[in-house]
Amino acid sequence: MPDISLLFLGKADDPDCARALEYCQKHFSHVTYCLGKWGDPLPDPIRNWDGDIIISYLSRWVVPEELLNHAKIAAINFHPAPPEYPGIGCNNFALYEDAKEYGVTCHHMARKVDTGRIVKVRRFPVYPEDGVAEILMRTYENQMALFFEIAQTMSEGGELPTSTETWTRPPFSRKQFDELFKITPDMTEDEVKRRIRAISYKH
Repeated sequence: MPDISLLFLGKADDPDCARALEYCQKHFSHVTYCLGKWGDPLPDPIRNWDGDIIISYLSRWVVPEELLNHAKIAAINFHPAPPEYPGIGCNNFALYEDAKEYGVTCHHMARKVDTGRIVKVRRFPVYPEDGVAEILMRTYENQMALFFEIAQTMSEGGELPTSTETWTRPPFSRKQFDELFKITPDMTEDEVKRRIRAISYKH
């Protein structure tokens, strides 16, 4: 086990986050963690953390730049979307645009969300019958697999890979995401169908 201090930031009450955290606790010598929900403040002791690696996995926080600078080796995030879909509501926009492929991204964190250098991307197909539930299920499966691959590399003292892929657009905003939920009488039938597919669970 390498002598590495790691900060794990994740989502509270999430089984995938629990699995990822358990792996870190078993394979890194010093692990500090913080799990939270939307709206929870980042605790002051976490803001003052200093160590080697930060891992953000479905974290509810935008990690402050000063905290990112405390990571001596790397500060990485596992984003539940490919580089074509940075920001919020990624799977929804992919369904709205009728994307034929989706995926997950591991990237270095930067001051601006979903703009840091990409470590690795893992992709999978999107099928015509897929809705939100189906694409999310495969997203979380692939994100977990990518996490184990990257975390194992770090726990064995290896260097992180460097992808040639880059983010292809600015991150989607909350305003854009909220707009996707609106349906108005002047929209075409095709536009209404696209929006319903993008935001609906089939039940």
